Amino acid sequence: MATIFSRIIAGEIPCYKVAEDDRFFAFLDINPVAKGHTLVVPKIEEDYLFNLDDVTLQAYILFAKKVAKAIEKAVPCKRVGVAVIGLDVPHAHIHLVPLNSEADINFAKEKLKLSPEEMKSLAYNISFFA
Repeated sequence: MATIFSRIIAGEIPCYKVAEDDRFFAFLDINPVAKGHTLVVPKIEEDYLFNLDDVTLQAYILFAKKVAKAIEKAVPCKRVGVAVIGLDVPHAHIHLVPLNSEADINFAKEKLKLSPEEMKSLAYNISFFA
């Protein structure tokens, strides 16, 4: 059975896409810990980031870097934090979180509730720079 991320990539589940190439896909987290919180996933289904072959992992990190630089331009922040947790969805994913303080990347805190209009605007602004 396809993961929820594979279904998002295939267009079966809607998302707020910010970037895509032939191997990777980036979209806004619908339960963000900060405005602009973005997930970056490989298009292949692999449960664990460090099971990716070295060439794919290198390309994945470079794609995530491109998305992080776009987030920095679109969302006021001091930098973009990176988290790889991977326990909730069995599909490798990198969290890119705009940071102004360490508290901004606390996954235990209450998630933000953003309107569809805010999400569309964020996705558009980030994708403009990606």
